[in-house]
Amino acid sequence: MAFEGLSNRLQEITRKLSGKARINESDLKEVLREVKLALLEADVNFKIVKDFIKVIEEKALGQDVLKSLTPGQQVIKIVRDELTNLLGGEESRINFTPNPPTIIMLVGLQGSGKTTTAGKLANRIRKQGKKPLLVACDVYRPAAIKQLQVVGKQLDIPVFANENTKDVRLIAKQAVNTAISKLNDVIIIDTAGRLQIDEVLMNELKGLKQDVKPHEILLVVDSMTGQDAVNVADTFNKELGIDGVILTKLDGDTRGGAALSVKSITGKPIKFIGTGEKLNEFEEFYPDRMASRILGMGDVLSIIDKAEEAFDLEQAEALEKKLRKQKFDLDDYLAQLRQMKKMGSGSFSSILKLIPGLGGKLKDIKRIC
Repeated sequence: MAFEGLSNRLQEITRKLSGKARINESDLKEVLREVKLALLEADVNFKIVKDFIKVIEEKALGQDVLKSLTPGQQVIKIVRDELTNLLGGEESRINFTPNPPTIIMLVGLQGSGKTTTAGKLANRIRKQGKKPLLVACDVYRPAAIKQLQVVGKQLDIPVFANENTKDVRLIAKQAVNTAISKLNDVIIIDTAGRLQIDEVLMNELKGLKQDVKPHEILLVVDSMTGQDAVNVADTFNKELGIDGVILTKLDGDTRGGAALSVKSITGKPIKFIGTGEKLNEFEEFYPDRMASRILGMGDVLSIIDKAEEAFDLEQAEALEKKLRKQKFDLDDYLAQLRQMKKMGSGSFSSILKLIPGLGGKLKDIKRIC
């Protein structure tokens, strides 16, 4: 899972500081050195690490420990606040136009997961009461159109494609007209990628931008490429102008340096994260919640969000009545387990990680079990 190494290191720093009545300059320098090493090992940009450490030092040096906090908690509070700022400060959402359809253009390199992300984003937007239309504008990669159609069929979301032409600007214009006629209020355009950024790719994307005038251009980047992901984001932003970033495969990157670097380098917020291969493993990005997860403080709000998505209210009320009447049976128990499995996307440990105080003890729990 993302940030696993960084999280373990920072929680270890907290334990070392416990019991101290005051943090002196020597203690602080030792702590900051360990924080610096942890961030560098997490593949965070060196300049960002340097600025991050400087800010923490200025805020923590010489401060009396708050009466309600231990010194370790005081330092971690400062680190948490700065981590939140580093990750973007406040959450950023898609700006839907009051005059639909809202046009969202997904861009990025080949292999970043754009096509699957298009489906995941459409599914997430539909839960907000919108009626999305997926548009296949990747006319170069073999089976790219078919892949989007398969994803759309799985989610029961319409896909617009025109396999008789490779003119993506024409396809996009036709898709907009189709969306207007069929009352789709959100259009998600899946564009072509390349193995590297080149003039042909950028000219095509600039042409699409000029013709359809998207309200949001979201860059899809593979977080497992580390600092390369940040460099790609910076180049796309300078060449095309992006409105936000979607980080994919965050579940496979144990370091998480891309997430910690991309906002500072590009100035653009991370709006969504892909947390797995399944089409429902896709979340809004909350900087404050992610900072809490990294520091082992848990993320109760995300547990609540997952529960609201997974549990059927009427079914829950019916089960409650059965429990009160002592009629709860094994079938009911199985139904509860299935809903719990939905919350954890197949792994109950993914929920345990969000419970305050349990995240860093999962290995011990597994050993006991």
